[in-house]
Amino acid sequence: MKAKRRIRPGDIPTASMADIAFLLLIFFLVTTTIDMDKGLALVLPPMGEQKEVPKKNLSTILISDRGKILLDKEPVEIKDIKRIVKEKLANNDKLIISVKTHKRAKYQTYVDVLDQLKQANATRISIAEPGI
Repeated sequence: MKAKRRIRPGDIPTASMADIAFLLLIFFLVTTTIDMDKGLALVLPPMGEQKEVPKKNLSTILISDRGKILLDKEPVEIKDIKRIVKEKLANNDKLIISVKTHKRAKYQTYVDVLDQLKQANATRISIAEPGI
């Protein structure tokens, strides 16, 4: 009678598994790029004296806490700001746009308004302190 042979299951060598995991971790850390927020690209003027601006050279944008926008006391949609500001700048190249927001206004609305002003080539933008 033949003796039954026990078949041993194959062993997987695990001695170098930690090394391989460490090398993969290092590889992915080195090759992954992390996208950093750039923020708003605004060039601020140097600190200096305050000057009085004639009313004809000033246009105001007010952003309410509910996201409503007033341009020179007239309600406007965000998408219309670019067109209106371009027309105003064509009539008055010394125009300064003053942007004022409510404290609880959404930041995205504020950024959208600034984007519209940038697309309208408005270079003189005054950012007023948030209101109540």
